Amino acid sequence: MVKLGGDDPVEYVRRSGLFSGGSWTAAAVVLLGIILLFNCTTRVETGHVGVLTLFSKVDMQNTLSEGLHLINPLKAVHEMSVQTQSRKEVADVPTTEGLMVHLETTLVFHLDRGHAAAVYQGIGIGYVETIVEPNLRSAIREVTATHNASALYTGAREEVGQKIEEELRRTLTPQGIIIESVLLRDVQLPAMLRQSIEAKQQAEQDALRMSFVLQKEKQEAERKRIEAQGISDFQHIVAQGISAPLLEWKGIEATEKLAASSNAKIVIIGNTKNGLPLVFEPHQ
Repeated sequence: MVKLGGDDPVEYVRRSGLFSGGSWTAAAVVLLGIILLFNCTTRVETGHVGVLTLFSKVDMQNTLSEGLHLINPLKAVHEMSVQTQSRKEVADVPTTEGLMVHLETTLVFHLDRGHAAAVYQGIGIGYVETIVEPNLRSAIREVTATHNASALYTGAREEVGQKIEEELRRTLTPQGIIIESVLLRDVQLPAMLRQSIEAKQQAEQDALRMSFVLQKEKQEAERKRIEAQGISDFQHIVAQGISAPLLEWKGIEATEKLAASSNAKIVIIGNTKNGLPLVFEPHQ
C-alpha cells in the first residue's frame, strides 16, 4: 500500500478533513442518485420498440416507443424492430401435373408494434426464423400445387402471388406479422416444357398477325369494290343523260362558234348524212 507522509491513504484523507462529517453523506447521496438515474433511463433505437420484463415476466401492458424513457431500474428492455423487412425464398415446388418448377419469391413484412410484447413472450426475438420463413415455404407449395406449370409461367403469375399473400395474411396477421407484399421474382420451368410453351405462344402470335393481315386485305378489297361501284353508277347516270340529238346539238353549237371566228379555218366535211363539218382553227 502506498503511504502519504508515512500515513495510510484513508487515514490521510480523514485527517485532511476533505470529507468530514456530513460531506461524506452528501457525496454518497449524490453518487447514489447518479447511479439510480442511469439505471432508470433507457433509449430505444429508431424503428424499434422496447419490450419490458421484470424478473423474466413480460409486461404486456407497456411497450416503449423509440427515444428516451424513464423506467423501473429493475426492469429489462428488449428491443424489437418494427421496420420493413424482406425474406427471399428459393425453392423447387410441384405443380398440378407433378412437374417441379423453380420459384424465387420475396416476402415484404414488418412486426406489428402492438403485438411486440406477445410475440416476444410467445415466440421470441427470432420470430422470423420461427414462424415467418416456414409459413412462407408452406404457402408457396400450397398455392403452386393448385396451378399448372404453364399458368405459373404466363398469365396466372400475378394471381399466384396474390394467393400466396392472402394465405400468409391468414396465418401470420393474427400472430402480429403485417404482410406488405409478395413478389414472384423468377419462375423457371423444365427446359422442354418452356420450349413447348414458347412455341405455342409464337404460333398464337403468328395466327394473330395473319388474322390482322387478312382483315386488312378484306378492308382494302371492300374499299376497291365500293370505289368501282361508284364509278359504275356515275357512268350509268351520265350515259342515261346523253342522247344522240343532244350530242348533235352540242356539235352544231361548237361548229357555229368556230365558224364565227375571224381566223383562218380548215373545214372537213363529215362522211355520214348527219355528220357535222369539222372546223379546225390553226394556231397563229
